[in-house]
Amino acid sequence: MDNQNLIDMANRIGDFFESMPDHEEALTGVAEHIRRFWEPRMRRALLSTLDEAPDAYGLALTDFTREAIVRYREKLTPAEAPAV
Repeated sequence: MDNQNLIDMANRIGDFFESMPDHEEALTGVAEHIRRFWEPRMRRALLSTLDEAPDAYGLALTDFTREAIVRYREKLTPAEAPAV
């Protein structure tokens, strides 16, 4: 998975929602879009990239997108797959 591509996609989503007049609604929109339309492994990769290298990749996130991801991290974190 290309981590920089995930960051770029998240920023494009953030750019779209940031134009909304209600800041809180816009933040929720970013998180909900990522939660609904990104598969779990994409969300895991995005979150782990931010955890492992916050300075390297985190700086590439816009402030608005970072705020949405940090605020709604719990909702964005996929459930663990059941053990087989």
